[in-house]
Amino acid sequence: MEKLRDLTIEKTSKTPHIELKLESGEISLTGKSLPENATKIYEPVLNWVNNYIQQAKPVTNLRIRLEYFNTSSSLWITKIMKALTRINNPDYRLLVHIYIPLEEYDDMRDTSDLRDSFSPITDILQDSIPEVSLKLYATDDSSKVIRDALVLF
Repeated sequence: MEKLRDLTIEKTSKTPHIELKLESGEISLTGKSLPENATKIYEPVLNWVNNYIQQAKPVTNLRIRLEYFNTSSSLWITKIMKALTRINNPDYRLLVHIYIPLEEYDDMRDTSDLRDSFSPITDILQDSIPEVSLKLYATDDSSKVIRDALVLF
């Protein structure tokens, strides 16, 4: 197997900044994701993740800090999350960090069950081999984290 290396994909006006770091177990998607060809952007990421899970770190952090994304991006992000649930060690942990605007965060906090708001994500993560935590962050207009909550542990 070829040695896995860090992968960085620079952002464009329609694609996010993507960083995949082997040694720290950090995977981050930041910006906007509206590519005309999502496969071109996300297939290398999914390939990297599929190789990473064979040599995963004890803690993997998936950070999703997307202002907005289209349906095709959503499908690829789902594939990436699903792949990460196959890290084959129940003692390992997958932390999914989701950053959203403060107003949306407050609206969700006012609902009767915050977990219902994330049921599509929790459905993906429910049969995970590693332990999974989902953490939600409220951000202000300058993307500074104002509040956070552990949604699922």
